[in-house]
Amino acid sequence: MFINWSMPERTRAQCCLDNSCPVTHAGGVTASTSGLRDHLGYWLRRLSDEVHSRFERELAKHGVTVSQWAVLITVHRGDAITTREVARYLDIDAGAVSRLVDRLAAKELMTREPDPASRRTLRLALTDTGRDLAPRLAEIADRNDAHFFAGLDPVQRRQLEDWIRRLIGEAHPEPPAPPTP
Repeated sequence: MFINWSMPERTRAQCCLDNSCPVTHAGGVTASTSGLRDHLGYWLRRLSDEVHSRFERELAKHGVTVSQWAVLITVHRGDAITTREVARYLDIDAGAVSRLVDRLAAKELMTREPDPASRRTLRLALTDTGRDLAPRLAEIADRNDAHFFAGLDPVQRRQLEDWIRRLIGEAHPEPPAPPTP
């Protein structure tokens, strides 16, 4: 079957989303391609986008982005205390973390303080406002998860988390945990 790409958009979209859309390639060679909705990655991305978008809207009410929340909650929980440790823990670039910390500092939620053990190292700390805000943002994150994963019982939810961690670990091993102070 030759696909006429000048067909109406709705019909073209339906064809490309079907289970096996036959495509005629140059030279008359026909191959059957899997549809978009046949790919697990498509569904994972859709779910991720939905979870992220809703969470982003809720955090915006508090003047914080999802990326800023990740840094804030990481420091609040004590999972990391320097920019480099936060970057390693969140698996993002240290420069990006530094810019996020700058924004959090501008909002008076976080500070950089000299490390008594090393003058060249700056430790991240939450301000009183940041310490007050962190638990409220954590509650928003918990409610967001509850909203999206309410259809799973605790065992299924843990299984899903384990599978996702396993797949991520196989594709990109998790960085080691930061040292405890």
